Amino acid sequence: MPGDNAELIRRFYAAFGERDGDAMAALYAPDARFSDPVFQDLRGREPGAMWRMLTGRSDDLSVELLEHEATRDRGSARWLARYTFTQTGRPVENDVRASFRFANGLIAEHRDEFDFHRWAKQALGAPGLVLGWTPFFQTSVRRRARAGLDEFLAGETTASPRP
Repeated sequence: MPGDNAELIRRFYAAFGERDGDAMAALYAPDARFSDPVFQDLRGREPGAMWRMLTGRSDDLSVELLEHEATRDRGSARWLARYTFTQTGRPVENDVRASFRFANGLIAEHRDEFDFHRWAKQALGAPGLVLGWTPFFQTSVRRRARAGLDEFLAGETTASPRP
């Protein structure tokens, strides 16, 4: 079973590197939970939708799975993403540590951790450099990200069913 979960992690990041948000979403349990410094407390279909949204917006995303391991019900990974932040056109290199809980061969919980201030400096430039460490700025970024996800989810709901 630990080998299966290690393979699940590998498949997840392979799909991420291929910008295949649908394949990533399929690896989450129906009641999955996800959190990172920007997208906090996503549940159910939200984690998969977030990955579909993010992979669909990126033209130059590259993802490198640097290390990973798994047991029967837990796992971890370290991965590196390189991309252009679409809102500013600025290049980003984000070093992320992930932790997972598995259930029934799927990802039940997923938490990504990265340095928000470092990310904000890269993605947002001067505002991120000067204000990226402040709770007010972080809350503002989170609200905009959440609004973008809500808009994406609304579009998925009204769009025609997937083939």
